[in-house]
Amino acid sequence: MQRREFTALSLSSLAGLPLTPALAQAAAFKDGTDYLSLKTRVASDVGKGKIEVLEFFWYNCPHCNMFEPTLSAWSKKLPKDVVLKRVPVRFREDFEPQQRAYYVLEALGKVEELQTKMFAAIHVDKQNLTKLDALLVWAEKHGIAAKQFTDLYNSFAVVGKARQAAKLQEDFKVEGVPALGVGGRYYVDGSLAGNMERALQITDFLLAEIRKGR
Repeated sequence: MQRREFTALSLSSLAGLPLTPALAQAAAFKDGTDYLSLKTRVASDVGKGKIEVLEFFWYNCPHCNMFEPTLSAWSKKLPKDVVLKRVPVRFREDFEPQQRAYYVLEALGKVEELQTKMFAAIHVDKQNLTKLDALLVWAEKHGIAAKQFTDLYNSFAVVGKARQAAKLQEDFKVEGVPALGVGGRYYVDGSLAGNMERALQITDFLLAEIRKGR
């Protein structure tokens, strides 16, 4: 979903194509057309020899919901030198409750267990999970006590991570979600790539370029 309105992008137009670096390289992806190089490199804390890939998302975004299974499958095949991190965006102040909710799940080690369930609650069950009280009801249904959720939600660590996410969003100049930041150097989203499966092919290409030292 774009910060500004845009046409929905299909996740199926390249169905069946393997997401491999070889295919990506053969596609001759172009800077400024298929992806953007950042003017200022963004630092990461993944450690020497590792490459960070950031997925910028919003739980209420239907495109992020559609992309989640594709991203999950891609993430399971990542080389050991690639670290994938999710970054919940804040295009408006009312995005913050869901931003913090993500970091509560992260603090509890429940992202992998509950990420798709959060998307399903919003996009399948049509629940409005934009405010803390509704998030508490949802969390309790999934075994997280309201007090535990609230304490973490208001904690210095979670509030700080939400602020850091907002800064990363600005550093990468995120225009819409889902979007990907690669190695602190590159940005790609569905609008640039054409669809998010192709965005992952471009990401594989960029990872290969980073490994070459370019």
